[in-house]
Amino acid sequence: MSRIRVLVLRGLVAGLAVAAVLVGIRLVLTRQAALARERIGKPLGEESLDADRVWRRSLDGDPIDLLILGDSIAAGLGAERRKETLGGRLAKGLARRMRRPVRLHTAAIVGSESPDLPAQLDGLSAAYRPHIAVIVVGGNDVTHRLPPSLSAQHLHESIRRLREAGAEIVVGTCPDLGALRPVPQPLRRLASSMSRRLADIQAETARHAGAEPVDLRRAVGPMFFDEPEAMFSLDRFHPSALGYRRTAEALLPAVCRAAEVAVSSRRPPEPR
Repeated sequence: MSRIRVLVLRGLVAGLAVAAVLVGIRLVLTRQAALARERIGKPLGEESLDADRVWRRSLDGDPIDLLILGDSIAAGLGAERRKETLGGRLAKGLARRMRRPVRLHTAAIVGSESPDLPAQLDGLSAAYRPHIAVIVVGGNDVTHRLPPSLSAQHLHESIRRLREAGAEIVVGTCPDLGALRPVPQPLRRLASSMSRRLADIQAETARHAGAEPVDLRRAVGPMFFDEPEAMFSLDRFHPSALGYRRTAEALLPAVCRAAEVAVSSRRPPEPR
């Protein structure tokens, strides 16, 4: 047998071995994903609490309009009281720091991915003009293996539309899914790597589009790794009341900066 034929056969065998390994890895990851879904289940249901209202109504001044977009974390799934949702905590904190009422509107929907953001915007009234919009999305993009470029595209487009409407935007980047204990290894390690990559792309996209990103992985990720029993809710997937509190605390400085810019640049209505 010629030397060239031997080399070709060796290359073919090596290629088949790599293909077999990749197929085996995919089967393992598919089984682990099914196991993770079985462990997590849906003990919280699929409906979050309705926290939309004017918070701290007794304060002086016209309300600041705060819009929340994104997935189940943005919607507050897992919180047991309205004031414990992400939107409720941000509205209360913003009202306290700005000394003005805050009108909260939550367009976020449980189970949403980045491609769902435009539909959330489409569902708003044409006359609605929020001062600040907070976007938290990405976890479902990772679990459903959406291309990061597609996620970035829809995030960028949503920020553009909000900017055109006169809003200041804060983006909470994708949390580190490596903190999810119900997800077995090596799937958890892969999810962690994918979520970190998406978070970096979201941050870059937000900055280029004129929004302020907040790195939730660095800001609150260690707390979810170190205190999972306290930071996660019943399903060990969504934040608990404490988890939402820490997440809101991480976002609030950026939200307040956005509010100051929005309020100072927004002209008061002319008297009729």
